[in-house]
Amino acid sequence: MKRKFISFLLLLAAIVGIAGFWYYQKNFYSKDTLKLEIFSQAEAVIYQEIEYIVKYKNNGNACLEEPKLIFEYSRHSIVEDDILRKEIILEDIYPGQEKTISFKARVLGKEGEALTAKAALSYQPKNLKARYESNTTFTTIIKSVPLTFGFDLPSKIESGKEMRFSLNYFSNIDYPLSNLRCQIEYPSDFEFISATPRSLEKTEWEIGLLNKAEGGRIEVLGKVMGEVGEEKIFKAKLGTWQDNEFILLKETVKGITIIKPSLHIIQQINNNPEYIASPGDSLHYQIFFKNIGKDALSNLFLVVNLEGKAFDFSTIKAPLGEFETGDNSIVFDWRRVSELQFLPSQEEGDIEFWVELKDEWEILSLSDKNPVIKNKVYLSQAKKEFVNKVNSKLVIEQKAFFEDEVFGNSGPIPPKVGETTTYTIMWLVKNYYNALKDAKVKAILPENVKLTGKIFPEQETEKFTFDSESREIVWNMGDLKIGQGIFEPAQNISFQIEFSPEESQKDKTPEIISQAKISGEDTWTRETLKSSDESINTTLPDDATITEQQGIVQ
Repeated sequence: MKRKFISFLLLLAAIVGIAGFWYYQKNFYSKDTLKLEIFSQAEAVIYQEIEYIVKYKNNGNACLEEPKLIFEYSRHSIVEDDILRKEIILEDIYPGQEKTISFKARVLGKEGEALTAKAALSYQPKNLKARYESNTTFTTIIKSVPLTFGFDLPSKIESGKEMRFSLNYFSNIDYPLSNLRCQIEYPSDFEFISATPRSLEKTEWEIGLLNKAEGGRIEVLGKVMGEVGEEKIFKAKLGTWQDNEFILLKETVKGITIIKPSLHIIQQINNNPEYIASPGDSLHYQIFFKNIGKDALSNLFLVVNLEGKAFDFSTIKAPLGEFETGDNSIVFDWRRVSELQFLPSQEEGDIEFWVELKDEWEILSLSDKNPVIKNKVYLSQAKKEFVNKVNSKLVIEQKAFFEDEVFGNSGPIPPKVGETTTYTIMWLVKNYYNALKDAKVKAILPENVKLTGKIFPEQETEKFTFDSESREIVWNMGDLKIGQGIFEPAQNISFQIEFSPEESQKDKTPEIISQAKISGEDTWTRETLKSSDESINTTLPDDATITEQQGIVQ
C-alpha cells in the first residue's frame, strides 16, 4: 500500500512538471524578440542636417502592447523645438510587424568629436505583466569644421615691446552660426592694453551671428615680458553657447620667441608723442631710432608706411626720402641718411617728413567712425606701428533772412531809424566723424537787437536761453551723432529777432548778431572741439532778395 502511494506521488510530480514546462515554454519571452536599430551617417560636417531612422521589428509570436519610444539626440544637437529628448507613445506592435520613425537634427561639435544618439523602446508582451526594454545607439563623427580660425602673430618679439596681433576667423559653413564667442588664453607675463572690438574681461569677445562666407578679426594690443629665448604660447577657442554650456568648435595655438632687442624706435608729431590730429592739420613727423644692441648696424633702409583716409598724400614733403605712391610709403635710404649708413651701438639717429590732413573726407557709412591715422615704421628687423586718433569735424552755419517761410518777417527794408524790422536767424550744425557730447552754440545780440520769442522747432525752446545782462544766446544741443548733417538732416534751430536802428547807425550796415561759436566734447579723442561762423549785418548775405543797398540804414 505504501509503495503504491509513493508511485502515485511520483506520477503526480511528473505530470505537474510536464504541465509547468509546457506553460513556461508557452509564456517564455526574450527581449531579443524586439529588434531595435538606428540608421544614420557615420560622418558629418559641422552644422550639417542629418536624419536618424529608428527601426523596430517584432520577431516574436506575441503582440507587444503599450510600447513607448524614447529617443535622445546627442547633447550638442540643434533641433527645431530645442527638445533633445523625445518620448513617443506607439501603437501595439503585432508579430512580424516592422516600422520606422525619423528624427532630424544638425550636429554640433569640434572636429573628430563623436556624437552619440540613443533610442530605448519599452513594452509589455501580451498576457505578461512585466515590461521589457530594448536599447540601441548610433555614433556620428564630426569629420570637418569648415571654419578658418588662426592667429596673425609675429614669430619673434622683444621683451616689453608693445605688440599688436590679430585673430582671424572665417566661416564656409552652409548654415548661420549664432551666439559665437571667442576666447583667448594669454601666456604668462602678458600685459593686455586694448582690443578692437572691445572685449569682455579682456579675454572673451561676442561675435554673434556669422553667415557663410563672412568673417572678421579681433585685434589685441599688449606687451609680453620674458627672458631671451623663452617661448610664449597663445591659445584661442571659437565656440557657441547652448543651454549655458560653451561648445568648442575650433581652437588654435601659436608660440612666439622672446628675442634680444637691437633697435628702439619712437615718434612724435608736431613735437608731441601723443598727438591728437584734427582735419586740416599740418603734421611734422619726427622718427627717432637707437641701436641698443652690441653690434654696429650699417646700410639700413627705413620705410614709413602711411595709412588713413585723412591723409592728403599730395602734400608729402620728405627732403631725404622718396615717396612711393603705390603703397603710400616713404623710403629713407642709407645713401642719403648718414645714421642709416652706419649706426654704432648705443647711437641714435632720426628722420623727418611733413604731410597735411584733408579738411574733409568722404564718409561711406557709420563704420567710418572714430578715425585714426596710422604709420608703420620698418627698420632692419624692427617694426613699430603708431596710431593717432583724429578729432571730428564740427561745423556751425549761421544765416539770416528777411524773406522766409518760418515766421514771416515785417518792417521796412532798408531798415529805418526809429522803426523796427524783424529778421530770422538760422543755425545749422554738422558733425562728421565722432560722436560729441555737451554741444552748445553761443552768440551775442547787439544792444538794439531783441528776441521776439519765436523759436522753431518748438521742442528746441527748452534748450534755448538768453542772458539779458551779457546779451548772450546759448543753444544747449547736448549730444551729436556721427554724420549729423551728412547721413541725416543737420541739427538746426531758427529764432526771430527785431532790430531798431539808432540815429548813429544811419547810412551804415550794422551787425544784427555776432559771430556764432560752437563747442562740444569729442567722445573718441576726449578733446573739446570748437568752430565758428561769421557775424551777420543788415545786408543779409544769405538772403538773395536783399541787396547790399537795401541793407543800409535809412
